[in-house]
Amino acid sequence: MCLSLVLIAGIVTPHLAAAEVLITEKEAALPASSGVLATRGISRGPAVKLESPEADAPAMAPFKLKVKFEPRGDAKIDPSTIKVTYLKSPPVDLTSRLKTSISSNGIEFTNATAPPGTHPIRILVKDSEGRETNFTFNMVIGQQ
Repeated sequence: MCLSLVLIAGIVTPHLAAAEVLITEKEAALPASSGVLATRGISRGPAVKLESPEADAPAMAPFKLKVKFEPRGDAKIDPSTIKVTYLKSPPVDLTSRLKTSISSNGIEFTNATAPPGTHPIRILVKDSEGRETNFTFNMVIGQQ
């Protein structure tokens, strides 16, 4: 839970910051995506590293989604090409919800909420040389 302090008429009182919805209950109830996700071998595309929450380890809502992008060589990450998808049937594009949290350095979406369960997420990142990386992970949210 995110806690901040609010000063009203000289009195300091705790104030709970509103959590931001990353995945809705309705989206979580959609059927699982069918098929096997194809991946490629060695790529010169950008590196993508999940920093928080830890993949396949239960997190409690609200949580921080933090992903780091690392370009290779002299290439730069193009933030306008980043796409985040919740792998359901049909797939759910989460990019617009994360828009203000996306930069060429990565994604930092604080105070996020999602229903309990395992949520497969795919992040597509391209660099200035057109090389791309598809990074998929399971975000696990525990019961409160």
